[in-house]
Amino acid sequence: MTPLNFLPFLHASSSNYFWKGNGALSIKTFRNGRAFYEAGHGHFAVGEGSYLLLNRGQEYSITIEAETSVESFCIFFPDQLAEEVYRSLIASEEKLLDDPLSLNPGPIDFVEKTYCNDEWLAPALLKIKAEYGNRLEDGVWLDEQLRDLAQRLVQVHRQVHREMLKLPSRKASTREELFRRVSIGHDYMAAYYAKPITLEEVAGAACLSPNHFLRSYKQLFGQSPHQYLTELRLQEAKRLLLRTDTSITDICLSVGFQSPSSFSGLFSKRFGASPSRFCQKK
Repeated sequence: MTPLNFLPFLHASSSNYFWKGNGALSIKTFRNGRAFYEAGHGHFAVGEGSYLLLNRGQEYSITIEAETSVESFCIFFPDQLAEEVYRSLIASEEKLLDDPLSLNPGPIDFVEKTYCNDEWLAPALLKIKAEYGNRLEDGVWLDEQLRDLAQRLVQVHRQVHREMLKLPSRKASTREELFRRVSIGHDYMAAYYAKPITLEEVAGAACLSPNHFLRSYKQLFGQSPHQYLTELRLQEAKRLLLRTDTSITDICLSVGFQSPSSFSGLFSKRFGASPSRFCQKK
């Protein structure tokens, strides 16, 4: 690997930010709010508890519009590093000894989507974030951390391909394409859950018919898009009820519910107490 000629970490805070362009294979994380990305056909909202993975060369835009400062921590990988690490994992010891630098398996096309914090990447990201400020002059440390992260990305990549097996297509290429499209629809709902979105709109974002998207979504996620949206909205309402003094009606409308009475019933069923009683307990 050639020596690093760029800073692989971006750590900043902003309440208002926009940028458009393309770059290296990268991991995007955020705290204290959400950042919105558009990349390819996808729309992504990235906040606490998740990270966004974008491939090398992917054109994207990022927008942050928040009342308070949103903290970003992003990691950028040198070209070919992930491929080099992947080769070291799949090649035999004999081949690695005989020809350490050849047998390039070609570029890895990671699935671009938001990933929930997992056992592979999340602990390493937290460790790097805590330590990197005092290690920027330590080239060996930087190189080791990036290689470790790249290996963890390969593990995530393998897990994603195991999840693809939930889709019934006989052809692996068809399963992969369908997985990518359904994931785009899933991320679209996560980004715009507070708006009155429809199944047709979500399926359109995924470039699938509503029926095809609905069937495939259930196969992949084990629930319907409506069930996912409802749970997402309820969890956000719970968070707001705990952290703000905003009225219950305003919270109901802000998270995407149209009827306060329907919201109250769903909330009570999900959390065992009405929104008003939940507020009294906090």
